[in-house]
Amino acid sequence: MGIKTALPRYELYLYTAVLAMALIWAGSWIFEASSDNVNRRAFKESVKPGWYYFGRKMDVADFEWIMWFSTFRNHILFALTGHVIFAKIFTLITPKIGIDGCKHRSLIFGVYGGLAVLVTMGWTFIALVLSHCIILYSVALVKKKWMCFAAGLATLASIKLEPYNSWQETLVTGSFDLQDILFYGGCGFSIMRCISFALENCEKKDGNYTFTDLLKYNFYLPFFFFGPIMTFDRFHAQATNTQLTRKEREMWNITAKALLHLGVIMVVDVFFHYLYILTIPSDMKLVTKLSDWCLAGLAYSNLVYDWVKSAVMFGVINTVATLDHLDPPQPPKCITMLYVFAETHFDRGINDWLCKYVYDYIGGNHDKIFKELLATVSTFCITTLWLGPCEVVYIWSFFNCFGLNFELWVAKFFSLPPFSTIEGAMGEAMSRRIRGVFNAANFWAIVLYNVLSLNSLEFAKLVGRRLIFRGFPLSTLSVLLVTYCGVQLVKERERQQALLQDQEPVKPVDGGKEKAE
Repeated sequence: MGIKTALPRYELYLYTAVLAMALIWAGSWIFEASSDNVNRRAFKESVKPGWYYFGRKMDVADFEWIMWFSTFRNHILFALTGHVIFAKIFTLITPKIGIDGCKHRSLIFGVYGGLAVLVTMGWTFIALVLSHCIILYSVALVKKKWMCFAAGLATLASIKLEPYNSWQETLVTGSFDLQDILFYGGCGFSIMRCISFALENCEKKDGNYTFTDLLKYNFYLPFFFFGPIMTFDRFHAQATNTQLTRKEREMWNITAKALLHLGVIMVVDVFFHYLYILTIPSDMKLVTKLSDWCLAGLAYSNLVYDWVKSAVMFGVINTVATLDHLDPPQPPKCITMLYVFAETHFDRGINDWLCKYVYDYIGGNHDKIFKELLATVSTFCITTLWLGPCEVVYIWSFFNCFGLNFELWVAKFFSLPPFSTIEGAMGEAMSRRIRGVFNAANFWAIVLYNVLSLNSLEFAKLVGRRLIFRGFPLSTLSVLLVTYCGVQLVKERERQQALLQDQEPVKPVDGGKEKAE
């Protein structure tokens, strides 16, 4: 039914109140579990001294967050600030020596990025990355997509599978805390960019892109180690654009986003002092003693936190890229806004890459069951290789692949008579409510399928058992009711956005009168 179907205002107010109270209730359980168990022996490694004057310890279980915004914050800021300053200086100097700085700015970005990587990781790492570039560039000249994919995936497998990854890692000399992360992040993202370059070169009708184009694309520093991936066609078009203009209030928007990211970092820091959402799931003895509401809150909050982390880290990088007149991939869609598997992702850059070259390429319009199955299996096979094959990744890929296909099967099934006839006979608002019930169940399938990759398989299994079996019917139905309220509020937001895009006047829905816009 139409996305512009409205619900009565009082009904939406009721949904908002129920959702707010449920979040506060679940949060109070997590706060109590955090405060009562702060001195547990199992918390010793991941709960460290925090606010001394407030007597609060801090959850430091996520190394990636601590690395970005505590331990190596100054190093990362120094590198990104240096990128902006280096590019600005050269764009000011080049016109004085008769060189068009705008035309060659991608070269300037690449030179600084290459030098920064060289200083950080050493010449052996640079040589390794260049060898990957040379191999995939050579294959790209053949202009056969299957060869580009085969060579690219084989190269990616060489840094994801033993013993090849260990052998390549030994080529990098020196030892420091970030070496593993920078090595695998730098190599992994570099290979994915090279595959994108090779596939886009296959689409180029006249001649080939140059090896310099690949190096400028690959060594753009803000994207090099941590992503996001920007496909070569988009990067090349934007980096070679010489008509550099700012939209109205663009600098103000960039500043506002930077301040927003800073505010979010501070809020997360506060939460880590009161809610140990990352440490608690690692202590299964404690988890088994917690209430069903506390477990549901932990599972949900872990996914929300992972989205916040991705949004902030990519947001910081995207701010720098926007200053360089690029339009980078946006942060992922919040887990709260997701109730279908088709929109579930935690890295929009990887998602765009997979959709462009695999999922949409094979699946077409995604309305054919067999083509969709082939597209999803192919997509998740590559995703499994990208994440690093292991038991948890296999399970995660299988269930998310199943969920994506199951959505299509259910949609096809209910589009047949008599279901389609029954839905057509009922009001659009009632159809939205019924669909919301199914979406609520789907939301928790998304949560359970993804929380196992963030915490552990044991924690995901425990949450599933408690909410579906042991907690039935009270916990199961109450959690689904709250989720249903949240889904309807998300649908209302989507409805308003659709109306704004169409610029259609909206009349309010009063009382119990249901009206479809």
